[in-house]
Amino acid sequence: MRAFKYLFFILFLAVITASCSSDHKISDTSDLKGMNDAAMVLYGAKDFYSWTEDRVPMVSAHRGGPYPGYPENSIRTFDYVLSYTPAVIECDIEMTSDSVLVMMHDNTLDRTTNGTGRVRDMTWTELKGLRLKDNEGVVTEDQIPTLEEVLRWADGKALLTLDVKRGVPFKMVTDLVVATETENYAAIITYSANDAQTVYDLNPDLMISVGIGNLSAYEAHKNLGIPDENMIAFTGVSEPEPSLYKFLHDKGIYAILGVLGNLDRKAIARGDSIYAGFVNRGADILATDRPIEAAKVLETLRPSSSSKFKYFKW
Repeated sequence: MRAFKYLFFILFLAVITASCSSDHKISDTSDLKGMNDAAMVLYGAKDFYSWTEDRVPMVSAHRGGPYPGYPENSIRTFDYVLSYTPAVIECDIEMTSDSVLVMMHDNTLDRTTNGTGRVRDMTWTELKGLRLKDNEGVVTEDQIPTLEEVLRWADGKALLTLDVKRGVPFKMVTDLVVATETENYAAIITYSANDAQTVYDLNPDLMISVGIGNLSAYEAHKNLGIPDENMIAFTGVSEPEPSLYKFLHDKGIYAILGVLGNLDRKAIARGDSIYAGFVNRGADILATDRPIEAAKVLETLRPSSSSKFKYFKW
């Protein structure tokens, strides 16, 4: 693993108008770009994800942050989101019949591509000929990326959280992270303490996104030997008790709140300002289907000074 790597984000400030959560739309975005550039210097994922009271709140772009014309799990979509805001890019890993790891949420091709059938029944050569569809069903020119392509894209550019679909071997994923020297950028999402233990045993240098909606879930991970410094806590898709945030923060653990779905819809109905409340009550990262809109609100919560600024060049 390299000692030092540089992660560059493009940060732009803008005014965002209404959108919707599943086929969400934003108004003309031409006025949102080009106002500020920012770079982020990352000395290691464990350093960045070590919680401090003056942390800088961020968004996590669910499935990469699809918007009309920009399909989910597409590198072009990742770049589009980063052209507005620094973000964690959450993306999904499936596997072809010839064991190539590709970026795909569903186990079938029908919803997100112009193809049909199961991903695992297709070879990589067959998938390369397909094109991705956006959330409105419009076929784009985007091809299905491989995990290797995404890891190499992220190197020096973006933090990733990798959602490994059922049946995809964790070892294949962690080996590829090591092979591409992107340990500083890639965290592995797990859905059980046993899976988290598997990932930790494979590579104790990697950050692991673990489901911690209550104290007993934390204890289950701790009892299996997962150190606090390796954990990023996903607290669920509804707000937890404030005491859970305090507990996690006292242990130096970042908390991700999933606002995707219901809480994003509340923001559409009540106004995007509600995103600020989630952060003020303890969330550090908001996992959202509306990363551009949510990030605009979080921009107002950036502290005037922060020990985390050493990771950023505004």
